[in-house]
Amino acid sequence: MAKEIERKFLVSSDGWRPDADAGSVFRQAYIVTMDDRSVRVRIADGTTARMTVKVGKSALVRDEFEYVIPLADAQGMIDLAVGIVIDKTRYRVPFRGFIWEVDVYDGALQGLVIAEVEMTSEDDTPDLPDWIGREVTGERRYSNQYLALDGRPPE
Repeated sequence: MAKEIERKFLVSSDGWRPDADAGSVFRQAYIVTMDDRSVRVRIADGTTARMTVKVGKSALVRDEFEYVIPLADAQGMIDLAVGIVIDKTRYRVPFRGFIWEVDVYDGALQGLVIAEVEMTSEDDTPDLPDWIGREVTGERRYSNQYLALDGRPPE
């Protein structure tokens, strides 16, 4: 079992783009959603699939279990999604010892751009790039689970 420790922010500009990798296209759906847990299936670049179980109420730290699954199974599960299917491109951006993941949403969530930084400890204090906007860690409406259920939050 792994622990997911991350902070989440809105992105205020395209200043991250020059340092970003080529990006990966994700299609993901939630199969189970509850207040303190979720089961998600994700297809990356149309070629690989994973199922992820997340458990915990903390906005900063949750238990995470992730498994590779057959692509055909993932496609079948996406057809059974709770809420909307999320389409996004994830870019990895290195900045001062941390890797930031910038998600640019498409489809029903088009226009939303969110950055996450995963940490090894709750005590980590990553420097914030100048393209980072307001912190939304703990604001459930910006979690992928709630985006799938409720759509894009009002600005």
